[in-house]
Amino acid sequence: MIETIELGDIHIAVTRKAVRNVHLSVHPPEGRVTLVAPDNTRLEVARAYAISKLGWIRSQQSKLQLQDRETPRKFIKRESHYLWGRRYLLNVEEKEARPNIKLDHKRITLRVRPDSSPEKRAQVMHEWHKRLLHEAVPPLILRWESKLGVTVNRYYLQRMKTKWGSCNHRAGNIRINTELVKKPRDLLEYIIVHEMAHLIEPTHNERFISLLDQHYPVWREARDELNALPLAAEVW
Repeated sequence: MIETIELGDIHIAVTRKAVRNVHLSVHPPEGRVTLVAPDNTRLEVARAYAISKLGWIRSQQSKLQLQDRETPRKFIKRESHYLWGRRYLLNVEEKEARPNIKLDHKRITLRVRPDSSPEKRAQVMHEWHKRLLHEAVPPLILRWESKLGVTVNRYYLQRMKTKWGSCNHRAGNIRINTELVKKPRDLLEYIIVHEMAHLIEPTHNERFISLLDQHYPVWREARDELNALPLAAEVW
């Protein structure tokens, strides 16, 4: 059951789980706030904790509001698109043939049927992004399985509005946000390491931080760089 704490114009969704400590999060892009508390935590105790963090919540929300956002893509010629942190110009070819995409050092060429809608062009691009991620993700998982001593049973690629990744530690599964195909490759690796570390420690406690410090010491720089990059246009 999810309860809500209201602090003026701030609404905090409260969830109780089998965790040791309270975890407060402000999620991009809108600044949605969640609080995860141990099972036996009374709501007034969670409220008092949230009040003590009110300044931090407002600070995080302000950062998100100021963060750059991509303008919605129209999938037309000479439009800018990003792949692995690099900017490419889009070239569109209309032909009565199966849609596909080609990449060279300056352009992404999108071949679609005449009069194809922006939604159809977006779908073709998204499927291409997923294929690229399916090439990039498994080698990274394999590398970090041996380093962390864990096993990923399955990984999933998914559009996510509020997270770069997630982990179901009981099932041994991780999920990766498909938007990461637009970011530098090392940031994809950071997210994979982050989620795989949750297979060892499900929460963001001191043990989890020490795992990242030990195995991926530049994680803070990667996190800050990722959070500073433009957010996706929320049109889906």
